[in-house]
Amino acid sequence: MIDTTTAVRLPGDGVTLTADRWDPDGTHSHGTVLLLHGGGQTRHSWQRTGARLAEHGWSAMAVDARGHGDSDWADDGDYAIAAHARDLIAVAASLDTPPVLVGASMGGMASLVAQGANPTLGRALVLVDITPKAEPDGLAKISTFMREGLAGFDTLDDAAAAVAAYNPHRRRPPRIDGLRKNLRLRDGRWYWHWDPRMLSHRENGPEQAGVREEQARAAARAITVPTLLIRGSQSDVVSDEGARDLLALIPGSRQVDVGGAGHMVSGDDNDVLSEGLLEFLADDVSAYRPR
Repeated sequence: MIDTTTAVRLPGDGVTLTADRWDPDGTHSHGTVLLLHGGGQTRHSWQRTGARLAEHGWSAMAVDARGHGDSDWADDGDYAIAAHARDLIAVAASLDTPPVLVGASMGGMASLVAQGANPTLGRALVLVDITPKAEPDGLAKISTFMREGLAGFDTLDDAAAAVAAYNPHRRRPPRIDGLRKNLRLRDGRWYWHWDPRMLSHRENGPEQAGVREEQARAAARAITVPTLLIRGSQSDVVSDEGARDLLALIPGSRQVDVGGAGHMVSGDDNDVLSEGLLEFLADDVSAYRPR
């Protein structure tokens, strides 16, 4: 498996974003795949997927969203989905050819909104456990987990325990050093490395859920490129109804379920996610020709 990455900086909308890039080894690239993480995550959640894509002839870039990881924090505190979508539009404009957009949760919603507003932005769209109709209880669980981590942790073991409590069906890794990529040590405590203002942004609150859903549904109706929904079979965010709704909104779209995975599919079963993505790229994207 190709495990050599190149760190790159990409232009966002008023911010500079950090990404890891993988390229095929000595072969022609089929194109570029942008990998976009969920809220509170970083580009490192896509490491195995990026390497697998390069192994199969694709260039891949896993991008830290604004306010996350090593990307800039927004001076004005704007972390609305529209802001993430504008960043994605700027990144895509910097590339030679339209990319395949692969977004999990927050990254998926930004991809959907950006592609809906710009039908030729990407050559295909992959939504990882996110649809316009999201389950309120699942979203509230994510918000609670993120808010409870604002005070930081005494040790990495404490952070790992918090993750395990949020996602009990995920197999706990034997080593916790990987958490260092998502945490920073300050004054003797470990803090998640994302801007807390994201949680307080007026457009991200539960009272705006209906507005966000209608905006996402409008975007979905405008999608014309090949589209795949990768859903965790144990997701508490995307229900069967939500998945059916998306497939109805985007004619020709299809769905892959990842057995045993919850909302954080890229971490729960990254290999199965990658297999579904690679099959979609080979069967649907490579053969697709815009009308």
